[in-house]
Amino acid sequence: MSEIRIAAETRSEFGKGAARRARRAGFVPGVVYGHGHAPVHLNLPSHDLMMALKTPNALLVVPIEGKDEYVLPKAVQREAIKRTIEHVDLLLVKRGEKVTVEIPVLAEGELAPGGNLLEHVLNALPIEAEATHLPESVTVSVEGLESGASVLAKDIVLPAGVTLAVDADAVVLQVIGAQAAPAEDEAAPAEGTEA
Repeated sequence: MSEIRIAAETRSEFGKGAARRARRAGFVPGVVYGHGHAPVHLNLPSHDLMMALKTPNALLVVPIEGKDEYVLPKAVQREAIKRTIEHVDLLLVKRGEKVTVEIPVLAEGELAPGGNLLEHVLNALPIEAEATHLPESVTVSVEGLESGASVLAKDIVLPAGVTLAVDADAVVLQVIGAQAAPAEDEAAPAEGTEA
């Protein structure tokens, strides 16, 4: 995963009024915490942050006290209607450090014929990997799977250096058979007859 550099500024004003002023000026208030350090309050450019967060588990590089630091987004608060970013919590990470994150599960291939449906039991797979080498997603082949088939977490091939952070027997995907609609003559009694 590539690093995304964001030109953040340390903020000294706090509270609702300061947050509103920052948002009007095109910034998103944020807090960086972790590794036993005191929390650092930042203003991050709104557009740059929005673009960076389109990548799951984006590894951001932000300047903190004159030094570039790696951070991962942990909590993103969005405005309810416009969906703009209101606030972000960032976790400080170090190169070589293992972190636990969730990555999207993508399915590829065609299920067996017969109107089967694919259910994503887990939309995201919890994994543990080095903070600077997080995969963006994992792809699972469902080619030819029939009704009743399941894909377990242990069946998914993970990149080197990545381990599961969930029970190996957890169901990630399962195939459900199509539900047959009841025939019309069985579903409703004929007119003029009692049920």
